[in-house]
Amino acid sequence: MTASVHQTETMLFSVLLQLIVMVAAARVLNTLFRKLGQPGVIGEIVAGLLLGPSLFGHLFPGASLALFGAKTAAPITVISQIGLILLMFQIGMDFEFGRLKNARAGRGAVTVAVLSIGAPFALGLLLGRVSAPYLAPAVDPVIYSLFLGVALAITAVPVLGRILQEFGLTRSEIGVVAISAAAINDAVGWLLLAGISAYATAQFSGVVMALQVGGLLALLAALWFAGRPAVDWLIARLPLRGGEIGPNLLAVVICIIFALGLCTFKLGVFAVFGGFAAGLLFHRHAAFVAAWRRQVGQFVLVFLMPVFFTLTGLRTNVLGLSTGVDLQWVAVVLAVAVAGKIVPAYVAGRLSGFDHSESSMLGVLMNTRGLMELIVLNVGYDLGIIPQKVFTMLVIMAIVTSVMTGPLLKALLAKTAHAVPFGIEA
Repeated sequence: MTASVHQTETMLFSVLLQLIVMVAAARVLNTLFRKLGQPGVIGEIVAGLLLGPSLFGHLFPGASLALFGAKTAAPITVISQIGLILLMFQIGMDFEFGRLKNARAGRGAVTVAVLSIGAPFALGLLLGRVSAPYLAPAVDPVIYSLFLGVALAITAVPVLGRILQEFGLTRSEIGVVAISAAAINDAVGWLLLAGISAYATAQFSGVVMALQVGGLLALLAALWFAGRPAVDWLIARLPLRGGEIGPNLLAVVICIIFALGLCTFKLGVFAVFGGFAAGLLFHRHAAFVAAWRRQVGQFVLVFLMPVFFTLTGLRTNVLGLSTGVDLQWVAVVLAVAVAGKIVPAYVAGRLSGFDHSESSMLGVLMNTRGLMELIVLNVGYDLGIIPQKVFTMLVIMAIVTSVMTGPLLKALLAKTAHAVPFGIEA
């Protein structure tokens, strides 16, 4: 056996072992959290964190180093991103955006998006200015405050989508408004993050930013006027056989998903939104959506997503806070983050014609940060915009706001005629 072959086999052994641990841990915690009345996806998030330095790496550093290594293997990173792109495709397919033609739903999505971005961003700026001398004295206070604004404004589209799926709200008016507002929210958030990152590295350009926005608008127009008819033609040309997606159609769809991922990556809003955009092109074809869910969907949820959650958990250590002052700042960050999302989204719902219960659900849903927040935090940390303690505080905020969503949503739904489907396997 040559040295290169041995090296490949060794890396394969390591990756396979990691995948076994990730998938098994995610499935166990998914089942446990569902029994506790939480959406299964929250259990998967917690499983990822527990496998990292927050628990396993802290208690068993030697075993953690042997299993995961000092640095995450490149194949694991790639697998995690592919899983996220495919999840976003499924989320895009699962939503009936035709409901936004309804005046109230369309108005609600825009109003919720605007207020749930503007209010927490402003609060983040204020929190940054107040906390900078204490928490980030060595960081440019302007850049630090701008980043906190973006961190508080993010809503996690993938986790929100999983929660809506598990609660059976994907095609409800509230679900469509929430995911539409969250998609707008995150797209704007990624643009702001790109601008702040460029500014922080002294590479900001108004011309580049304008071209970026113009490119996104051009892509949306192309998808609307050319992409939809092309997908209609594709489905007619390669129809389902016996309710199953044929290999040729499956290959073309995968290529479309990844090609749009490349497009959005080049436009600066990350490849995952390309997957989401691809899903929107196919969501009108109900038979295809159902077949994809049967043939591919479970594989994505059970195998690929735990890899993404664990990868993020390996980069996160929630045990880094040790003093009473640190915990006080955690409480402040959490209070500002929760109030900055729930209150504006609730107000937006009421202004758009939704009743108290519906508006409350919108507020709770928009408060979900999840793992997309952790991606943003890692960007800020890698750029040196936020120090370790602030990073940890924001990680705690992201997890707590995600864990809050299930119980609060369940309590609100219990007051309505909507069933709470916690028996669904996911």
